[in-house]
Amino acid sequence: MIKNHAIVMSSATQGGPAVPKEEKKGFGKVLARVKTVLRTKRLSTSGAKADPAATAEKKGKEAAKSTTKTAPAASAAKAVDANAQKVPRAQLFEERAKKLGELYGLELKPSEWHSTEGHALRVEKPIKMRVHRKCHQCDTSFGASKECSKCKHTRCKQCPRIPSKKTEAEREESRKKRAQIIKDRAENAPIIPDWNPKREKDIVLRRPAKTGTQDLVHKKPRQRVRRTCCGCKNLFTSGNKTCTACQHVRCTDCPRDPSKKDKYPYGYPGDQPSKRQAYFECKACKNTFASEPTVTTCPKCFNRNTERLAPKRVEPQPDPEAWKSIQAKLAAMNLK
Repeated sequence: MIKNHAIVMSSATQGGPAVPKEEKKGFGKVLARVKTVLRTKRLSTSGAKADPAATAEKKGKEAAKSTTKTAPAASAAKAVDANAQKVPRAQLFEERAKKLGELYGLELKPSEWHSTEGHALRVEKPIKMRVHRKCHQCDTSFGASKECSKCKHTRCKQCPRIPSKKTEAEREESRKKRAQIIKDRAENAPIIPDWNPKREKDIVLRRPAKTGTQDLVHKKPRQRVRRTCCGCKNLFTSGNKTCTACQHVRCTDCPRDPSKKDKYPYGYPGDQPSKRQAYFECKACKNTFASEPTVTTCPKCFNRNTERLAPKRVEPQPDPEAWKSIQAKLAAMNLK
């Protein structure tokens, strides 16, 4: 059956006399079906191989068109970039945050901003004033043309100008005002905060000095403490607990200026115990008394089981007289 089918196909392709087709049955019918499927697959693969060449040609044409169209745009961009300057985006966000803080009292953190990486192009242009002209007949604003769009009147000298031109006296007065403002700002310079977002420390407030020297820096007021040696009456150097004159180690008897005996009645922390006077607390009656370091007997209950108190801060007790006066005032007000 396979040989007969091959003979029929060859005769049909050679253009010979037409041979009547026999109806295929069984295995021949299945074989014919397989050949048709293989033929269609071969045609589809050949078409798919031919498609990339066509697509490549189309892409080349489109790329050529796009380059011809974008050439003037690229030249225009280059012309603009010639006058542009690169400004860090972080600096732009600093200026915006400063203006928002001055206007609305907002405090913007760098973590809340958008990405500040890279640079932005900025072109510096001179400040120009926008001038409007109005028709003196129908009070309509002129557009780009010199002819009124409503009454068709041609712009003349009678048509008002907004803003109006200043006279020489007004210009001189504005110059004086500007000079006075500059002088006032130089004499009373404002405090300029440091708006650097990369700074991890607190904001440093600076103010220009009037003499033109180093800037003034705002710092938290602190009290200067001086300690005097109780032996030779010399001042201790800062950060040193040993007297440079007599080699005496700073103790609780060394006076402090200014003194704070109400907060530190038993001495100041970090000092050595005194050899002249000591403070003890009785463990039986909880009485606190001052005596010589060798005398440890409580004067109230005569108990010898006492403990020497180390220098520490003590919160002052309220004055009983002041407490009585407050109670008397509250009683006089008859509060119920």
